[in-house]
Amino acid sequence: MADRNKTTIYDVAAKAGVSRQTVSRVLNNRQDVADETRSRVKKIMVEMSYHPSAIAQSLSRQKSYTFGVVISGLKYIGPSKTLNGITNKAQELGYGLLLKEIESADNVQPVFQWFRSHQVDGIIWAVSEIGDNRNWLMDLLPNIDIPIVFLTMGNRENVNFVSVDNYLGAKMATEHLVSLGKKNIGHISGPLEWWEARQRKQGWRDTLIASGLDASEEHCTEGNWSSASGEQAIIQLFESFPEMDAVFVSNDQMAQSVLREALKRGIKIPEELAVIGFDNLLESAYLYPSLSTIFQDLQLSGAQAVQSLTDMVQARLDRKSAKIQPTIILPTLVVRESTVRTP
Repeated sequence: MADRNKTTIYDVAAKAGVSRQTVSRVLNNRQDVADETRSRVKKIMVEMSYHPSAIAQSLSRQKSYTFGVVISGLKYIGPSKTLNGITNKAQELGYGLLLKEIESADNVQPVFQWFRSHQVDGIIWAVSEIGDNRNWLMDLLPNIDIPIVFLTMGNRENVNFVSVDNYLGAKMATEHLVSLGKKNIGHISGPLEWWEARQRKQGWRDTLIASGLDASEEHCTEGNWSSASGEQAIIQLFESFPEMDAVFVSNDQMAQSVLREALKRGIKIPEELAVIGFDNLLESAYLYPSLSTIFQDLQLSGAQAVQSLTDMVQARLDRKSAKIQPTIILPTLVVRESTVRTP
C-alpha cells in the first residue's frame, strides 16, 4: 500500500489509467465521468489511502465549505440552542464552522477581516440586537464582500435575517391569560436593551390595551433573563401590584422563580396567579406545577440561517443576485398546569 503521506492525485490517476482531470472530476462529483471509471477511481483511492487536500478542493470549487459564526451570550440558553441548530445544519450540508465570540460590537471590522483572511464562504451574525450594537450595519454592510445572514433582529431592508416573531409570541401568551378571565396581568421583561425583550413587552402591552385592560408601567418590571432576577422581579410585583392575578414572564428561567416564590407565599397556581413563560425549556414540563409557555424554535432559526447563507453562496457562484428574503419563525403556545389546572 502506498504511503498515505506521499500519495498524490497523480499517483491515483496513473494506477487508474486516467488523467488527473478525471480524478478531479470524480472528487467533485461531476456527472461527465462514466460509472465504471468513477467506481474504479474510487476503489483505487481507498486502496492507496488517498485523502484529497481540502485546500486544493476549495480552490477548484471556488468554495472553502466553511462558514464564520459570530455569537455572544453563550451563557444564556437561547444563543446556545441557536448555535446547536447552526452546527447540525452545517454538518448536514457539509460545512465546517469558524466561531468568533464577541462581547461588544464597537468595532466589527477586525472580525470581518479575520474571517476574510480565513476565506470563509459566508458569515452568520448570531449576536442578539442589543442597544446600539447594530449602528454599523447600514454604513458598513454595503462594503462587505462576504455573504452574511443575521439572527434575532428587527426588520431591515436589503438584509437577509432570521428571527422568531417575539411580538406574536407575547400576544399569544397574553391573549391566553385574557381568555382565562384574568384582569390584572403583570409582566416581567428581559433586559430592555435587548430587541427581543422590547418586542415581548410591546406584545403584552398592546394585547392588554386591545382587551380594555390596564397596561401601566407599574404592572411590569425588568429582569436579566436569570432565575435570580426573576425572583427579585416577582417580589417587586407582589408589592407594587397586589391585585395581580396573572403574569407573563419573558423567559422560562425567570418564570421558574415566579412559581417558587408564589408557592412560598401560599398563592395557588393557577387559581390565584396564572403564570406563563417564553422558550419552552425541556425542564418546564417537569416543574410543579408544569409551566405554560411560548415555544420558540431556536434550533430551527439556526438551521434556517445556514440554509439561507448556503443559498446566497450558491447564487454568488452562479453569478446571480442573492435573494433577500427574511425568514420569520412563528412561535406556538404550550398550555400546562401553571395556567390551566388539569383534573
